[in-house]
Amino acid sequence: MPPDLPPFTDALSRPAEGGSTLPFRPWPSLVIFDCDGVLIDSEIVVCRLTAEEFTRLGYRVSTEDVIARFAGRPEREMIADVEADWGRRVPEEFFVSIKARVQQAYATELRIMPGIVDVLDRLGTAACVASSAYPEKLRLGLETVGLYGRLAPDVVSASVVAQGKPAPDVFIYAAGWMRTPIPECLVIEDSVAGVRAARAAGMRVFGFTGGRHCAGGHRERLLVAGAEQVMESFGELQGLVPAAFWG
Repeated sequence: MPPDLPPFTDALSRPAEGGSTLPFRPWPSLVIFDCDGVLIDSEIVVCRLTAEEFTRLGYRVSTEDVIARFAGRPEREMIADVEADWGRRVPEEFFVSIKARVQQAYATELRIMPGIVDVLDRLGTAACVASSAYPEKLRLGLETVGLYGRLAPDVVSASVVAQGKPAPDVFIYAAGWMRTPIPECLVIEDSVAGVRAARAAGMRVFGFTGGRHCAGGHRERLLVAGAEQVMESFGELQGLVPAAFWG
């Protein structure tokens, strides 16, 4: 962790020079949630469909491979990697088919992450979303589970920045959007790329392994990437940052 970041605290004031007390906001003053695999249990669905479509078109890859290589990264970067490995362009058929299949799967398979509604109900600090998903998919997922209305307009897609995760751009943009200093931000991330992006942005980050795509060893990978803590469920969050919650 960068040495200049503040420690966890529930305090509402701190001593200033000369012994006086200055008010300050408890850390964190902003919680930045990733979307896929954090707010919605979508990674397992999308990665399975992606693997099926690539394999059908001749680029053989498993669901586990897609999770390991591309989870948390923007689609445009996944496509660039596949094309470089495959030695050919991904056909337009892929994009048409995957969009239709994701829409259908979201309507029947998508689940909201257990405990997130309670967290949002009791969170006493600002919150926003910073995701690698393109805006239409991001909105579709959040609307399907009933979260878009309560989080919009503070929903940021990496499509608005130059580089996706693991570059820090989307998190820096989100902090600016929310007018919050970098050291006051806490990121909740399920992917190695996302954890690295948060750390590169100078933010503190908790890993999350509550999604169905998080197989054995994922907790350790998030810690190695730089996560301070790793949660298996959102029930753990208040105990880790009590100052961010009401009551």
